Amino acid sequence: MSDLDVQIPTAFDPFAEANADDSGAAGSKEYVHVRIQQRNGRKSLTTVQGLKKEFSYNKILKDLKKEFCCNGTVVQDPELGQVIQLQGDQRKNVSSFLVQAGIVKKEHIKIHGF
Repeated sequence: MSDLDVQIPTAFDPFAEANADDSGAAGSKEYVHVRIQQRNGRKSLTTVQGLKKEFSYNKILKDLKKEFCCNGTVVQDPELGQVIQLQGDQRKNVSSFLVQAGIVKKEHIKIHGF
C-alpha cells in the first residue's frame, strides 16, 4: 500500500486529467482514476471513475461499502459515465481493494488528491 504513488492535480477541475487522456488515442490508456473531493469542513468524498463497462458497479460498490464500513452510491454522469462515490478518504483502501480483487492492475490506477 505504501508503494502507490499519490499525484497532486495542478488544475482546479478534478476531472481535467481524465478528459485529457480520453482526447488522445482511444483505448491506449485505460486508467482507473481514484480521486478525493472536499465537502464541508473535514468531510470528504472519494470517487472511482474509469472501470470497464463489463463490471457490475453495484456489486463492486456493495463490496466496498461492506469492506470499509462507509456509505456510497453510483452516479451516472453524462460525460464520464458511471462513477462510484464513497464517503470519506478511501483512496488507498479502494486502490488496494481493486488490485486484490483482480479488477484492475496496479499500473492502471491513478490516485489524485491533496
